[in-house]
Amino acid sequence: MRTVRRLLYRDILWSVIFVTAAFLSLFWFIDLVDELESIGRDGYTVALAFWHTVLQLPGHVYELFPIAVLIGTIYAMARLAQSSEFTILRTGGLGPGRALGLLAVPGIAFATLTFVVGDYVAPYTEREAIVMRAASRGGLALGSGGAWLRERRAAPDGERSISVNVASALSAGELLGVRIFEFDDQGRMLSRIEARSALVRGDGHWLLREVRRIDWPTPGAALAGAGLGIATLAELSWPSTLSGPVVAAALLPVQTMSTVDLWRYRSHLAGQDQAVQVYEIQFWKKAIYPLACIVMVALALPFAYLHARAGGVSYKVFGGIMLGISFVLLNNASGHLGQLRGWVPWVAAAAPALLYTLMSMAAFAWLVRYR
Repeated sequence: MRTVRRLLYRDILWSVIFVTAAFLSLFWFIDLVDELESIGRDGYTVALAFWHTVLQLPGHVYELFPIAVLIGTIYAMARLAQSSEFTILRTGGLGPGRALGLLAVPGIAFATLTFVVGDYVAPYTEREAIVMRAASRGGLALGSGGAWLRERRAAPDGERSISVNVASALSAGELLGVRIFEFDDQGRMLSRIEARSALVRGDGHWLLREVRRIDWPTPGAALAGAGLGIATLAELSWPSTLSGPVVAAALLPVQTMSTVDLWRYRSHLAGQDQAVQVYEIQFWKKAIYPLACIVMVALALPFAYLHARAGGVSYKVFGGIMLGISFVLLNNASGHLGQLRGWVPWVAAAAPALLYTLMSMAAFAWLVRYR
Protein backbone atom coordinates (compact mmCIF):
# COMPACT_ATOMS: atom_id res chain seq x y z
CA MET A 1 0.00 0.00 0.00
CA ARG A 2 2.91 2.33 0.64
CA THR A 3 4.03 1.88 -2.97
CA VAL A 4 0.51 2.63 -4.21
CA ARG A 5 0.32 5.78 -2.11
CA ARG A 6 3.71 6.93 -3.36
CA LEU A 7 2.64 6.34 -6.97
CA LEU A 8 -0.66 8.19 -6.66
CA TYR A 9 0.52 11.06 -4.51
CA ARG A 10 3.63 11.73 -6.59
CA ASP A 11 1.68 11.87 -9.86
CA ILE A 12 -1.07 14.03 -8.38
CA LEU A 13 1.34 16.42 -6.66
CA TRP A 14 3.49 17.07 -9.71
CA SER A 15 0.45 17.42 -11.96
CA VAL A 16 -1.14 19.97 -9.62
CA ILE A 17 2.13 21.90 -9.32
CA PHE A 18 2.48 22.01 -13.11
CA VAL A 19 -1.11 23.19 -13.67
CA THR A 20 -0.81 25.81 -10.91
CA ALA A 21 2.44 27.16 -12.38
CA ALA A 22 0.84 27.35 -15.83
CA PHE A 23 -2.19 29.24 -14.49
CA LEU A 24 -0.03 31.64 -12.47
CA SER A 25 2.20 32.39 -15.46
CA LEU A 26 -0.83 33.19 -17.59
CA PHE A 27 -2.51 35.41 -15.00
CA TRP A 28 0.76 37.15 -14.09
CA PHE A 29 1.28 38.03 -17.76
CA ILE A 30 -2.30 39.34 -18.06
CA ASP A 31 -1.90 41.44 -14.89
CA LEU A 32 1.40 42.85 -16.15
CA VAL A 33 -0.15 43.83 -19.48
CA ASP A 34 -2.99 45.56 -17.58
CA GLU A 35 -0.44 47.51 -15.54
CA LEU A 36 1.41 48.84 -18.61
CA GLU A 37 -1.08 51.65 -19.19
CA SER A 38 -0.44 52.99 -15.67
CA ILE A 39 3.36 53.10 -16.00
CA GLY A 40 4.68 56.65 -16.12
CA ARG A 41 1.69 58.16 -14.31
CA ASP A 42 2.07 59.58 -10.81
CA GLY A 43 5.55 58.11 -10.47
CA TYR A 44 4.39 54.56 -11.22
CA THR A 45 7.45 52.76 -12.61
CA VAL A 46 8.06 49.42 -14.31
CA ALA A 47 9.57 48.03 -11.09
CA LEU A 48 6.46 48.99 -9.10
CA ALA A 49 4.22 47.41 -11.74
CA PHE A 50 6.31 44.23 -11.63
CA TRP A 51 6.14 43.93 -7.84
CA HIS A 52 2.46 44.84 -7.82
CA THR A 53 1.69 41.88 -10.09
CA VAL A 54 3.94 39.60 -8.03
CA LEU A 55 2.06 40.56 -4.86
CA GLN A 56 -1.19 39.58 -6.56
CA LEU A 57 0.01 36.02 -7.23
CA PRO A 58 -1.00 34.56 -3.81
CA GLY A 59 -4.52 35.82 -4.43
CA HIS A 60 -4.56 34.03 -7.77
CA VAL A 61 -3.25 30.87 -6.09
CA TYR A 62 -6.15 30.99 -3.64
CA GLU A 63 -8.74 31.52 -6.37
CA LEU A 64 -7.37 29.03 -8.90
CA PHE A 65 -5.99 26.27 -6.71
CA PRO A 66 -9.19 24.15 -6.54
CA ILE A 67 -9.36 24.23 -10.35
CA ALA A 68 -5.68 23.32 -10.55
CA VAL A 69 -6.30 20.44 -8.14
CA LEU A 70 -9.18 19.22 -10.30
CA ILE A 71 -7.25 19.41 -13.59
CA GLY A 72 -4.05 17.99 -12.12
CA THR A 73 -5.83 15.08 -10.43
CA ILE A 74 -7.85 14.33 -13.57
CA TYR A 75 -4.65 14.29 -15.60
CA ALA A 76 -2.94 11.93 -13.14
CA MET A 77 -5.95 9.60 -12.91
CA ALA A 78 -6.58 9.59 -16.66
CA ARG A 79 -2.93 8.83 -17.36
CA LEU A 80 -3.02 5.91 -14.93
CA ALA A 81 -6.20 4.65 -16.59
CA GLN A 82 -4.75 5.01 -20.08
CA SER A 83 -1.65 3.02 -19.19
CA SER A 84 -3.85 0.39 -17.43
CA GLU A 85 -1.96 1.00 -14.17
CA PHE A 86 -5.16 1.86 -12.35
CA THR A 87 -6.80 -1.28 -13.74
CA ILE A 88 -3.91 -3.31 -12.31
CA LEU A 89 -4.34 -1.57 -8.96
CA ARG A 90 -8.06 -2.43 -8.97
CA THR A 91 -7.26 -6.02 -9.79
CA GLY A 92 -4.77 -6.05 -6.93
CA GLY A 93 -7.48 -5.11 -4.42
CA LEU A 94 -7.83 -1.33 -4.64
CA GLY A 95 -11.58 -1.07 -4.11
CA PRO A 96 -13.71 2.06 -4.50
CA GLY A 97 -13.76 2.83 -0.78
CA ARG A 98 -10.00 2.47 -0.45
CA ALA A 99 -9.46 4.63 -3.55
CA LEU A 100 -11.61 7.37 -2.03
CA GLY A 101 -9.68 7.08 1.23
CA LEU A 102 -6.33 7.36 -0.59
CA LEU A 103 -7.39 10.48 -2.48
CA ALA A 104 -8.87 12.06 0.65
CA VAL A 105 -5.37 12.55 2.07
CA PRO A 106 -4.04 14.83 -0.73
CA GLY A 107 -7.46 16.51 -0.81
CA ILE A 108 -7.17 17.45 2.86
CA ALA A 109 -3.56 18.59 2.35
CA PHE A 110 -4.57 20.79 -0.60
CA ALA A 111 -7.50 22.20 1.42
CA THR A 112 -5.15 23.06 4.29
CA LEU A 113 -2.75 24.80 1.91
CA THR A 114 -5.65 26.76 0.37
CA PHE A 115 -6.81 27.88 3.81
CA VAL A 116 -3.31 29.06 4.82
CA VAL A 117 -2.81 30.97 1.57
CA GLY A 118 -6.32 32.48 1.64
CA ASP A 119 -6.30 33.48 5.31
CA TYR A 120 -2.72 34.56 5.89
CA VAL A 121 -0.63 35.00 2.73
CA ALA A 122 -3.09 36.45 0.21
CA PRO A 123 -4.67 39.10 2.52
CA TYR A 124 -1.20 40.35 3.49
CA THR A 125 0.10 40.55 -0.08
CA GLU A 126 -3.14 42.13 -1.33
CA ARG A 127 -2.87 44.85 1.32
CA GLU A 128 0.78 45.42 0.41
CA ALA A 129 -0.18 45.72 -3.26
CA ILE A 130 -2.87 48.28 -2.43
CA VAL A 131 -0.47 50.22 -0.19
CA MET A 132 2.15 50.22 -2.94
CA ARG A 133 -0.34 51.55 -5.49
CA ALA A 134 -1.68 54.11 -3.03
CA ALA A 135 1.84 55.35 -2.20
CA SER A 136 2.58 55.98 -5.87
CA ARG A 137 -0.71 57.82 -6.38
CA GLY A 138 -0.65 59.82 -3.17
CA GLY A 139 -3.45 57.98 -1.43
CA LEU A 140 -6.19 55.39 -1.67
CA ALA A 141 -9.20 56.74 -3.57
CA LEU A 142 -12.56 55.64 -2.18
CA GLY A 143 -14.86 56.84 -4.93
CA SER A 144 -16.76 60.08 -5.32
CA GLY A 145 -18.76 59.58 -2.13
CA GLY A 146 -15.96 58.16 -0.03
CA ALA A 147 -16.51 55.41 2.53
CA TRP A 148 -19.10 55.51 5.30
CA LEU A 149 -18.88 54.00 8.78
CA ARG A 150 -21.43 53.98 11.55
CA GLU A 151 -21.42 53.46 15.28
CA ARG A 152 -23.78 53.84 18.20
CA ARG A 153 -22.96 54.78 21.75
CA ALA A 154 -24.92 55.28 24.95
CA ALA A 155 -25.31 58.72 26.54
CA PRO A 156 -27.02 59.95 29.75
CA ASP A 157 -29.85 61.52 27.77
CA GLY A 158 -30.29 58.73 25.23
CA GLU A 159 -28.52 56.79 22.51
CA ARG A 160 -26.26 58.52 20.02
CA SER A 161 -25.96 57.57 16.35
CA ILE A 162 -22.73 58.60 14.61
CA SER A 163 -21.94 58.47 10.89
CA VAL A 164 -18.37 58.92 9.67
CA ASN A 165 -17.40 59.72 6.09
CA VAL A 166 -13.82 59.26 4.84
CA ALA A 167 -12.85 60.77 1.48
CA SER A 168 -9.51 58.97 1.00
CA ALA A 169 -6.67 57.30 2.86
CA LEU A 170 -2.89 57.48 2.72
CA SER A 171 -0.63 54.45 2.49
CA ALA A 172 0.58 55.10 6.06
CA GLY A 173 -2.95 54.53 7.42
CA GLU A 174 -3.89 58.21 7.77
CA LEU A 175 -7.45 59.11 6.77
CA LEU A 176 -8.14 62.27 4.78
CA GLY A 177 -11.25 64.39 4.47
CA VAL A 178 -13.02 63.07 7.57
CA ARG A 179 -16.55 64.21 8.40
CA ILE A 180 -18.35 63.07 11.56
CA PHE A 181 -22.11 63.55 12.09
CA GLU A 182 -23.67 62.91 15.51
CA PHE A 183 -27.44 62.45 15.97
CA ASP A 184 -29.61 61.89 19.04
CA ASP A 185 -32.21 59.14 19.44
CA GLN A 186 -34.80 61.38 17.73
CA GLY A 187 -32.67 61.80 14.62
CA ARG A 188 -31.72 65.43 15.39
CA MET A 189 -28.19 66.46 14.51
CA LEU A 190 -26.14 67.33 17.57
CA SER A 191 -22.73 68.03 16.11
CA ARG A 192 -20.69 68.01 12.95
CA ILE A 193 -16.92 67.62 12.89
CA GLU A 194 -14.75 68.22 9.84
CA ALA A 195 -11.07 67.29 9.94
CA ARG A 196 -8.39 67.46 7.28
CA SER A 197 -6.92 64.16 8.49
CA ALA A 198 -7.39 61.52 11.17
CA LEU A 199 -5.28 58.77 12.67
CA VAL A 200 -6.93 55.74 14.30
CA ARG A 201 -5.07 55.01 17.53
CA GLY A 202 -5.15 51.81 19.51
CA ASP A 203 -6.51 53.37 22.73
CA GLY A 204 -10.08 53.80 21.48
CA HIS A 205 -9.54 57.35 20.16
CA TRP A 206 -9.09 59.02 16.79
CA LEU A 207 -6.58 61.85 16.56
CA LEU A 208 -8.16 64.51 14.35
CA ARG A 209 -6.08 67.33 12.87
CA GLU A 210 -7.17 70.75 11.58
CA VAL A 211 -10.64 70.38 13.01
CA ARG A 212 -13.74 72.53 12.60
CA ARG A 213 -16.54 71.56 14.98
CA ILE A 214 -20.16 72.75 14.99
CA ASP A 215 -22.46 71.90 17.93
CA TRP A 216 -26.21 72.41 17.67
CA PRO A 217 -28.10 73.31 20.87
CA THR A 218 -30.75 71.01 22.28
CA PRO A 219 -34.38 72.09 21.71
CA GLY A 220 -34.62 73.39 25.26
CA ALA A 221 -31.38 75.35 24.97
CA ALA A 222 -32.46 76.75 21.61
CA LEU A 223 -35.69 78.05 23.12
CA ALA A 224 -33.59 79.72 25.81
CA GLY A 225 -31.67 81.58 23.11
CA ALA A 226 -28.55 79.41 22.80
CA GLY A 227 -26.86 79.54 19.42
CA LEU A 228 -24.51 77.33 17.46
CA GLY A 229 -21.20 76.43 19.00
CA ILE A 230 -18.41 76.76 16.41
CA ALA A 231 -14.82 75.89 17.26
CA THR A 232 -11.60 75.54 15.27
CA LEU A 233 -8.95 73.27 16.75
CA ALA A 234 -5.50 72.17 15.66
CA GLU A 235 -6.03 68.69 17.12
CA LEU A 236 -8.89 66.80 18.72
CA SER A 237 -8.89 63.40 20.43
CA TRP A 238 -12.24 61.89 19.47
CA PRO A 239 -13.40 58.72 21.33
CA SER A 240 -14.73 55.99 19.06
CA THR A 241 -15.43 52.27 19.02
CA LEU A 242 -14.36 52.15 15.38
CA SER A 243 -11.04 50.32 15.68
CA GLY A 244 -8.31 50.03 13.10
CA PRO A 245 -9.41 46.58 11.78
CA VAL A 246 -13.01 47.78 11.40
CA VAL A 247 -11.91 50.89 9.50
CA ALA A 248 -9.60 48.83 7.29
CA ALA A 249 -12.43 46.40 6.53
CA ALA A 250 -14.66 49.28 5.45
CA LEU A 251 -12.01 50.92 3.27
CA LEU A 252 -10.20 47.95 1.70
CA PRO A 253 -11.58 45.28 -0.67
CA VAL A 254 -12.96 42.01 0.68
CA GLN A 255 -9.99 39.99 -0.64
CA THR A 256 -7.73 41.73 1.90
CA MET A 257 -9.72 40.26 4.79
CA SER A 258 -9.18 36.92 6.48
CA THR A 259 -12.00 34.72 7.75
CA VAL A 260 -11.63 36.15 11.26
CA ASP A 261 -11.63 39.73 9.92
CA LEU A 262 -14.83 39.06 7.98
CA TRP A 263 -16.53 37.68 11.08
CA ARG A 264 -15.41 40.64 13.19
CA TYR A 265 -16.66 43.14 10.63
CA ARG A 266 -19.90 41.22 10.26
CA SER A 267 -20.36 41.35 14.05
CA HIS A 268 -19.67 45.10 14.05
CA LEU A 269 -22.28 45.69 11.34
CA ALA A 270 -24.82 43.56 13.19
CA GLY A 271 -24.19 45.54 16.36
CA GLN A 272 -24.89 48.76 14.48
CA ASP A 273 -28.13 47.40 12.92
CA GLN A 274 -26.61 47.48 9.45
CA ALA A 275 -27.07 44.99 6.62
CA VAL A 276 -24.77 42.02 7.19
CA GLN A 277 -25.87 39.49 4.57
CA VAL A 278 -23.16 40.42 2.06
CA TYR A 279 -20.38 39.91 4.59
CA GLU A 280 -22.04 36.82 6.07
CA ILE A 281 -22.04 35.19 2.64
CA GLN A 282 -18.44 36.25 2.08
CA PHE A 283 -17.49 34.80 5.47
CA TRP A 284 -19.07 31.44 4.73
CA LYS A 285 -17.64 31.36 1.22
CA LYS A 286 -14.16 31.98 2.57
CA ALA A 287 -14.64 29.40 5.34
CA ILE A 288 -15.98 26.72 2.99
CA TYR A 289 -13.89 27.46 -0.12
CA PRO A 290 -10.81 25.41 0.95
CA LEU A 291 -13.04 22.34 1.19
CA ALA A 292 -13.55 22.69 -2.57
CA CYS A 293 -10.16 21.00 -3.00
CA ILE A 294 -11.58 17.83 -1.42
CA VAL A 295 -14.61 18.11 -3.71
CA MET A 296 -12.36 18.51 -6.75
CA VAL A 297 -10.33 15.42 -5.85
CA ALA A 298 -13.54 13.41 -5.46
CA LEU A 299 -14.79 14.79 -8.78
CA ALA A 300 -11.59 13.65 -10.51
CA LEU A 301 -11.71 10.07 -9.24
CA PRO A 302 -14.41 8.87 -11.69
CA PHE A 303 -12.05 9.69 -14.58
CA ALA A 304 -9.80 6.85 -13.40
CA TYR A 305 -12.63 4.38 -14.02
CA LEU A 306 -13.14 5.47 -17.63
CA HIS A 307 -11.62 3.11 -20.19
CA ALA A 308 -8.90 4.47 -22.43
CA ARG A 309 -11.27 4.07 -25.40
CA ALA A 310 -13.60 6.59 -23.75
CA GLY A 311 -11.24 9.33 -24.89
CA GLY A 312 -7.63 10.36 -24.59
CA VAL A 313 -6.07 12.23 -21.71
CA SER A 314 -6.46 15.55 -23.52
CA TYR A 315 -10.24 15.12 -23.77
CA LYS A 316 -10.48 14.30 -20.09
CA VAL A 317 -8.33 17.26 -19.13
CA PHE A 318 -10.54 19.49 -21.28
CA GLY A 319 -13.55 18.08 -19.46
CA GLY A 320 -11.84 18.90 -16.17
CA ILE A 321 -11.25 22.48 -17.30
CA MET A 322 -14.92 22.85 -18.19
CA LEU A 323 -15.95 21.39 -14.82
CA GLY A 324 -13.61 23.77 -13.00
CA ILE A 325 -14.89 26.81 -14.89
CA SER A 326 -18.49 25.80 -14.27
CA PHE A 327 -17.74 25.40 -10.55
CA VAL A 328 -16.23 28.91 -10.34
CA LEU A 329 -19.16 30.42 -12.25
CA LEU A 330 -21.71 28.63 -10.07
CA ASN A 331 -19.82 29.57 -6.90
CA ASN A 332 -19.88 33.27 -7.85
CA ALA A 333 -23.48 33.15 -9.06
CA SER A 334 -24.59 31.41 -5.87
CA GLY A 335 -23.30 34.29 -3.75
CA HIS A 336 -25.12 36.89 -5.84
CA LEU A 337 -28.32 34.85 -5.95
CA GLY A 338 -28.12 34.42 -2.20
CA GLN A 339 -28.02 38.19 -1.76
CA LEU A 340 -30.89 38.79 -4.19
CA ARG A 341 -33.13 36.01 -2.92
CA GLY A 342 -32.28 36.35 0.78
CA TRP A 343 -30.98 32.80 1.18
CA VAL A 344 -29.44 31.55 4.40
CA PRO A 345 -25.77 32.65 4.06
CA TRP A 346 -24.15 29.28 4.69
CA VAL A 347 -26.54 27.60 2.25
CA ALA A 348 -25.68 30.11 -0.48
CA ALA A 349 -21.96 29.55 0.15
CA ALA A 350 -22.07 25.74 0.43
CA ALA A 351 -24.57 24.96 -2.35
CA PRO A 352 -22.01 24.66 -5.22
CA ALA A 353 -19.67 22.41 -3.24
CA LEU A 354 -22.54 20.18 -2.12
CA LEU A 355 -23.92 19.97 -5.67
CA TYR A 356 -20.57 18.98 -7.18
CA THR A 357 -19.94 16.48 -4.39
CA LEU A 358 -23.25 14.77 -5.18
CA MET A 359 -22.40 14.83 -8.89
CA SER A 360 -19.00 13.23 -8.30
CA MET A 361 -20.37 10.55 -5.99
CA ALA A 362 -23.20 9.74 -8.42
CA ALA A 363 -20.77 9.45 -11.35
CA PHE A 364 -18.38 7.40 -9.24
CA ALA A 365 -21.12 4.98 -8.10
CA TRP A 366 -22.43 4.57 -11.68
CA LEU A 367 -18.98 3.89 -13.13
CA VAL A 368 -18.09 1.40 -10.39
CA ARG A 369 -21.38 -0.45 -10.75
CA TYR A 370 -21.87 -0.49 -14.52
CA ARG A 371 -18.41 0.05 -16.05
